[in-house]
Amino acid sequence: DTRRLADRLDEAIVQDSIMPSDKDFIERLDMFFIATVDEHGHANCSYKAGEPGFVRVLDEHTLAFPNYDGNGQYMTAGNIAETGQVGILCIDWVSQWRMRLNRSASIDFNDPLKSEWPEAQFVVRVRAEEVFPNCQRYVHRMDLVERSVFVPKAGCETPDPDWKAHFENALPAEQRVRRAAHRRGD
Repeated sequence: DTRRLADRLDEAIVQDSIMPSDKDFIERLDMFFIATVDEHGHANCSYKAGEPGFVRVLDEHTLAFPNYDGNGQYMTAGNIAETGQVGILCIDWVSQWRMRLNRSASIDFNDPLKSEWPEAQFVVRVRAEEVFPNCQRYVHRMDLVERSVFVPKAGCETPDPDWKAHFENALPAEQRVRRAAHRRGD
């Protein structure tokens, strides 16, 4: 017996564009969750993070963010390439506010914004057609203790995670060369 409530909420809070207050909220975050689906309908959810402001709202329908080095599986990127469908959940743990953005996404290795994010592999652009706040009732209030040392920053070499040493022979050639030079002190 919740259909009336769901329909009323949909009418009252779901927008087809990113409002100025939404933009401010999104652009100050340092993390979000992104859900994708592959061509077989299998879902995947990933955590994306960066320095505050790593997500940019470009206009009332478009946001962009960088893809950084990871485990090489490209589950999110692969699903975007296959189906182009995404759901994004933004959470501010301090204020306990959260927002959802849904619809389509694309990947661009030559996006003009790529150079603005140190170490970005490519840029993901999302066209949001459903934007809405989400009930904050169950969001735990948390404070940031420390940002990850693995988040790329301008003028700073990003360290490799320890787990990559166990897969040295499987790493991309560029990473193996860089890692070998680092071990030699080059």
